[in-house]
Amino acid sequence: MPRTDAERSPAPLQDLTPHDFESCRNIESGAVFIIASGASAKSFPLETFAHVPMITMNGAISMFLNTDVKPYFYACTDKSFSEQQPVLFKFAMANSQRVALWEDHVRAAGIRPAGAFYPLSKAERPSWLDALMGRHEALVADHSLLPLRKRPIGFSKDMGEGFFDARTVAYLAIQLAFHVGFNQVFLVGVDLRENAGRFYESADSANSPCGLDQHYHTRILPSLELMAEKVISDEFRVYNLSEGSRIPGSVVPRLSLEEVEKMLL
Repeated sequence: MPRTDAERSPAPLQDLTPHDFESCRNIESGAVFIIASGASAKSFPLETFAHVPMITMNGAISMFLNTDVKPYFYACTDKSFSEQQPVLFKFAMANSQRVALWEDHVRAAGIRPAGAFYPLSKAERPSWLDALMGRHEALVADHSLLPLRKRPIGFSKDMGEGFFDARTVAYLAIQLAFHVGFNQVFLVGVDLRENAGRFYESADSANSPCGLDQHYHTRILPSLELMAEKVISDEFRVYNLSEGSRIPGSVVPRLSLEEVEKMLL
């Protein structure tokens, strides 16, 4: 007997209670790894650094399969990911300590997160008056190109005020790391090379669209440059472990795995 529409689709989670981002603001310190989907992530010895908190995203959760490591945070902004990679999405929901997703996405997916659920929202660029009056200081925005940009370039230090979308979820993860209080961020698999693909996809799998080349010069790199200029300091450092990353070392300095081991092990 064919299944009905109700049997095919999960029921929305009507009783899911979101957590306020304020409840996890500045609760941590020290180092965190951000595990992304670039090809270079495949060689990262995840279990060697199991004692360090990890933030991951989208299909990079597959790095955690067959390990005892539970992501500190899982983030996903692609509402179609749960349909394209249902096994990985379900695993992320069951094994992450915290998840950050659009509220309508997690409710429609019908998979209850085992950890705390934090609903995503986009940040609004503060006006010139707000900036002059010192309001919304947690939202570091670029006003220099205001007449030319419809979508703001910025960095949010407070996820309760939303996040700035740079067209790569790794940038959201960095803002999330800042919000939680981590001050030493190590990027794994943030290659940003569209032609190299994602390490967890294959010719036989359902592959998500990729717009890295389309958005690299207009949104991704300008966002990282703003972060390097206005956010990076002695109190907040970001390092890149990908030797083949598209991000210039002048924007995010590179470290070898051996250098990271000396810092953390």
